[in-house]
Amino acid sequence: MEKAADYANQHGAARPVLSPEDVTVLDGVVPVKELQAEGFRIVPWTTNAPEKMHALIRMGVNGIITDRPDLLQAVLREVRALATPAERERLANFDVSAHRGGRGLRPENTLPSFESGLDQLSTALETDTGVTMDGVSLIWHEQFLDPKSCRRVDSAPYTLENRVFIKDISITEAQKTFICDKLHFGPEQKNDLALSPVSVAFAKKEGLISPYVPTYVAQLFRFVNFYVDHYTSGVGKGDADAKERAANAARVRFNLETKIVPQGITTDEGHENHTVKPQPFVDALCGAITQNGMESRAAVLSFDFRTLLLVAQHHPSIRTYYLTGEPAWLSSALVPEPLRAIAEGQ
Repeated sequence: MEKAADYANQHGAARPVLSPEDVTVLDGVVPVKELQAEGFRIVPWTTNAPEKMHALIRMGVNGIITDRPDLLQAVLREVRALATPAERERLANFDVSAHRGGRGLRPENTLPSFESGLDQLSTALETDTGVTMDGVSLIWHEQFLDPKSCRRVDSAPYTLENRVFIKDISITEAQKTFICDKLHFGPEQKNDLALSPVSVAFAKKEGLISPYVPTYVAQLFRFVNFYVDHYTSGVGKGDADAKERAANAARVRFNLETKIVPQGITTDEGHENHTVKPQPFVDALCGAITQNGMESRAAVLSFDFRTLLLVAQHHPSIRTYYLTGEPAWLSSALVPEPLRAIAEGQ
């Protein structure tokens, strides 16, 4: 992190954030207080159990990435009710980051999941990105549209054997071909469109065949603005939570991960990468951010440090998050050689 901070400083970029796997914080592998003393924020992933949320908050982390922002908000209310004034001040800017929009409640990385994350007053929407054949920063976790979540509009069989990689499809084709509304993440995950009125209205405005078609970064920005308008001057302005929801959405941040496998690592699917190289990946994502004037509200996250260094170098106004974890394959990607060599693709 010190090397990453030095590199960011050389290019006039903000100090990066460390986003470690939560178990490495809970087990004491990540020295939270020492890192914070050096000016680093610590936002672990992905915590869904309230008892672990309590433990991480006691350890002083700056935020938590969670599939259940509703549970995290409930825990924060409990903690704040018993906190000292100093503790309440520390928690005032606590980062409630809705993982993949909050996939514990809606199918992940879809407009309804982001709507749910906003409904829970998340301070950040965390999501994943790939790059389509036509250079659009599409939102999805895998490098292919996953058959666990997605089905074909024409009802043709869609399996891992005939999966479509994001790199090999245009954004227009993706939104005409797939609906990603399958349920597979526990009993609280729902896809009832009655629960997602803003997504339904936005999909109609955008001419989408379903609120559950694959979406993309620029469209997410438009959706959040639409959400603000819905609760400020639209049909939702009379809702009891309208003002609070609109005010929160107007400042919500976007934590956008580059789904590119670190150099030298092989995935369970047996390939190193089936996406574009780091530079065009960064160009697509940061292009969407800058073209929509979201530099102050967006951050780029990655396990692949090449992309983060390119962001610091070419887009210093966009903050970076260094994702780290416990598994052996991930630990081996944590850069034994100098960061500059990785930035240069060596």
